[in-house]
Amino acid sequence: MTHPGIELVGCTVRQAVTDGKTHADAICALNGRFPAAAVTAIMDLTVEAEAFGAEVVFTEDEIPNVVGRLVSDYDSVASLEVPGLDKGRVQQFLLANRLTAERIKDKPIYGGCIGPFSLAGRLFDLSELMMAIYIEPQTVSLLLDKCTEFIISYLKAMKGTGINGVVLAEPAAGLISNDDCNAYSTAYVRKIVEAVQDDNFIIILHNCGNTGHCTDAMVRSGAAALHFGNRADMVQALKDCPADIPVMGNIDPVGVLGQGTPESVREATTALLEATAGWDNFVLSTGCDVPPHIPLDNIAAFYEALDNFNNR
Repeated sequence: MTHPGIELVGCTVRQAVTDGKTHADAICALNGRFPAAAVTAIMDLTVEAEAFGAEVVFTEDEIPNVVGRLVSDYDSVASLEVPGLDKGRVQQFLLANRLTAERIKDKPIYGGCIGPFSLAGRLFDLSELMMAIYIEPQTVSLLLDKCTEFIISYLKAMKGTGINGVVLAEPAAGLISNDDCNAYSTAYVRKIVEAVQDDNFIIILHNCGNTGHCTDAMVRSGAAALHFGNRADMVQALKDCPADIPVMGNIDPVGVLGQGTPESVREATTALLEATAGWDNFVLSTGCDVPPHIPLDNIAAFYEALDNFNNR
């Protein structure tokens, strides 16, 4: 949840995703307004693709979008350079993480980064990538190797800013089967986990494309925590995940928070908490990013429902 923070500081999304100080100001403003158990950076899944050279289109009040294809076949992937951390807006996002870590000391701070399969989809075109899995597997594997190499480099730098972990967003991996998710996402996420995760820096794997069919692949990643989108059955996800790792989700940020009222938000949040009360490893969250222009009263109702439930 960062868009409401951007609004609290009177800035546009474009300002926040291009300037690290504005980004940090938004995170800290939001932290001062709502009692989240942790704070998160903006989840802008174009940053990494832009560093590779993808074309990104900016608007004032929406997260940027990648347009076009950067690579399209084995030769173009083979010639694709793994970028340094001086490309695009990477340094601004690292700055935002560092400034936030300097200002917030009483709770965990998590950065945001795209996952390897989702990044490959941004570079190759997701529909084309899903077909290439079957007709050009060598091309896909090579691209995933390069995406993973960059993500590891980026996360090592993020780790150095003083934050406590990262939400690794792999939504595109939810569009393929569990077996394919294991082969083309989990295998590479595991490399990232092995390279950066430790007692002081965790990976929270987010897959809002998963409807339950690839929960097994998420578990196999080795990520310290798993985050589910609102399309998943949260009770079934808890049944399918180990009891010793946090399992997070999954209030619909649009259908409930965006389109509801404080009363309906409280009802939906309470219903989820009651359904998941038997699992000590459940952590209440939204299923995905909270979009712009969500009524602040609805966000407050979300936390009120949690407080009321926990104080019973």
